[in-house]
Amino acid sequence: MGVSRALLRYLVSLSLIIHAAVTTANFFKPFNVSYDHRALIIDGKRRMLISAGFHYPRATPEMWPDLIAKSKKGGADVIQTYVFWNGHEPVRGQYYFEGRYDIIKFVKLVGASGLYLHLRIGPYVCAEWNFGGFPVWLRDVPGIEFRTDNVPFKEEMERFVKKIVKLMREEMLFSWQGGPIIMLQIENEYGDIESAYHQRGKEYVKWAAQMALGLGAGVPWVMCKQSDAPDNIINACNGYYCDGFKPNSPNKPVFWTEDWDGWYTKWGGRLPHRPAEDLAFAVARFFQRGGSFQNYYMAHVYHVDTNTEGLNLTQYGSQSRCSAFLANIDERKAAVVRFLGQTYHLPPWSVSILPDCRNTVFNTAKVGAQTSIKTVEFELPLFSNISARQQFTVHDEVSYFSKSWMTIKEPIGIWSKKIFSVQGILEHLNVTKDHSDYLWYITRIYVSDDDITFWEEKQVRPTLTIDSMRDVLRVFINGQLTGSVIGRWVKVVQPVRFVQGYNDLVLLSETVGLQNYGAFLEKDGAGFRGQIKLTGFKNGDIDLSTLSWTYQVGLKGEFSSIYTVEENEKARWSDLTVDAVPATFTWYKTHFNTPDGTDPVALDLGSMGKGQAWVNGHHIGRYWTLVAPKDGCQRTCDYRGPYNSDKCTTNCGKPTQTRYHVPRSWLKASDNLLVIFEETGGNPFDISIELHSVRIICGQVSESHYPPLWKWSQPDFSDGSISINNTTPELHLRCDDEHVIASIEFASYGTPQGSCQKFSKGNCHAPSSLSVVSEACLGRKSCFVGISNSIFSGDPCHGVVKTLAVEARCASPSNTLGASKL
Repeated sequence: MGVSRALLRYLVSLSLIIHAAVTTANFFKPFNVSYDHRALIIDGKRRMLISAGFHYPRATPEMWPDLIAKSKKGGADVIQTYVFWNGHEPVRGQYYFEGRYDIIKFVKLVGASGLYLHLRIGPYVCAEWNFGGFPVWLRDVPGIEFRTDNVPFKEEMERFVKKIVKLMREEMLFSWQGGPIIMLQIENEYGDIESAYHQRGKEYVKWAAQMALGLGAGVPWVMCKQSDAPDNIINACNGYYCDGFKPNSPNKPVFWTEDWDGWYTKWGGRLPHRPAEDLAFAVARFFQRGGSFQNYYMAHVYHVDTNTEGLNLTQYGSQSRCSAFLANIDERKAAVVRFLGQTYHLPPWSVSILPDCRNTVFNTAKVGAQTSIKTVEFELPLFSNISARQQFTVHDEVSYFSKSWMTIKEPIGIWSKKIFSVQGILEHLNVTKDHSDYLWYITRIYVSDDDITFWEEKQVRPTLTIDSMRDVLRVFINGQLTGSVIGRWVKVVQPVRFVQGYNDLVLLSETVGLQNYGAFLEKDGAGFRGQIKLTGFKNGDIDLSTLSWTYQVGLKGEFSSIYTVEENEKARWSDLTVDAVPATFTWYKTHFNTPDGTDPVALDLGSMGKGQAWVNGHHIGRYWTLVAPKDGCQRTCDYRGPYNSDKCTTNCGKPTQTRYHVPRSWLKASDNLLVIFEETGGNPFDISIELHSVRIICGQVSESHYPPLWKWSQPDFSDGSISINNTTPELHLRCDDEHVIASIEFASYGTPQGSCQKFSKGNCHAPSSLSVVSEACLGRKSCFVGISNSIFSGDPCHGVVKTLAVEARCASPSNTLGASKL
């Protein structure tokens, strides 16, 4: 017992020491940051920097260290993040810096990892984030107009920006204090909307710059997409390509604050994908043409003129010590060129990199990176009494799912004590303040016998018409759902059916997130605009805006917090039977156990319609199983040519999203509470828990690829030359976490066809392909396989460029069988 207590005291003391070191010590020796026309100057040296965009509230604090470490391992020098005003000041004057909004902890973790930080304060951030990061209370400040020369807005903006800069300074997080912050940002993509504000917009830009510079942060400030950024503010580029961007002063460096390596997805939309070859091409072109800071948004100069159309050669330094980029921007034709006495072959839409102006170490069209496919390791329904087919057990027959669901109906109509009535139609956000997605508009409509007779004789129905609405409208007549309308500021023409006498008319207005981009955000609002009336009555239209309406915010279950562990038992739940689904406006709950291991956990809500989900009181988010159009997806993705979000899309004819991540830090070992609110009707019995991890890995490398970069020697100090002993290309495979390569699903050296999970043998195939790869890889966490005839016991087809294609499966060592298939 004495030894245990002593050990415990030692561990506690050690923990306190480590905690104190992380929270108080400098992460770097203090250094200054400045810039010239070429680059950031860090501690007296120009730096070419690769940055990784990473938004701290989009992950839990428990996930931050691993995500930061992976960014660093992937080659990042810098982490870039916005600061989210609505998360840090949800109520005016009341600040929040805890949990996912503990920005101080996040910045310190970045510093502790040895990375720098680019802090984009904004405070408008866009970011596909609710209201662009603005707190909703901001629109209620008297006389306010967002993002223009408006005193109320400027006062609020300056107060928050000052708060963040002061907080960073107090925590010793700027570079000159030994912290990781090397650069800040004020505003965000304002140039896209500045013209809407005319001269007041120009004055606002000048004010924002002067305000930021006056805070004495001691590091450079940037504005992105701001061609009129004032002196001492670096204007930067955002986009898919920034190789043609030039700042508005020859004294400013070329920065790419948002390299759009993908695109966001919309419910009901296809899934966009940007080819790795095109992304690599864009990055190489950016650095070729003078760029020095490039940020992946969401995770040098002497020109040699030639007569080859679409070919650019860029050489840096002198003949004795130089580097070069050779670019072929033609989308279809390959190029063969002479450069400094040597011949180089350039595929279409590609850049070759020559660190010593002689040896090609990389070409962007020949990306040999591994393809990793995340798979569902197992799928566990949360209900097990339907049929034997649905009984699943894993991990020594341990069951992870509940055997029952419970349910409770959401009332349609008045339930709240905080209702109020006024004449006319109120704007949605003015009532809800975004505390809920839902706002109920309730009134009564009298229908006479003459109206009924008129409709029957004319064979018509009365119609609800609204000039404009967003995002979702549900129409209830006497408690029954009559119709729904979905869209952004669309006209409503909804036939309705009344009975004789008084009818309860309920309009449920729903938001699915507030507008995040564009001018005049404070005026965008939600709910209804223009005229709202009932047409088709015998005595003419009824102007609904003249009636008295009762207003009710939110859902009863929402405001009773029945999704929390503490409050859910107070609700009057009843057992759910199979024949009771689907049902609209219904709450469901069940319990589940957490699967073993560390793989990410997800809920598959593909059997549901539209609603929201909570686990142990944590909001997983909104879900909506809208289906993407059946057409518009491409069978093959050609990387060549400029990318846009409609190029290389997938998932046509399928729900845009069905799986929703549940952070493991939100889970208990057992008895986790899952609560669902379903609006349109779904089947909770088919909801399942899934584990997601990289189980399938693929590689495809040809003889024409270049050897791995790490095989090249470091540049010689005297002349910059590099060398390599073995120029054989290699295919590299690596499993994540603690997994190893358990089986080889496919291997072919020759002319294999297809892509990952769709490989097939071509006309040329080396019989030894499987045995060579198996010997090199099975049972290992990672492996290298050389691409040469000698390794595969001879040339399987003379005069043809050979390729090695491999598909392997990863598993935990305990499950490794050492199997090989093809």
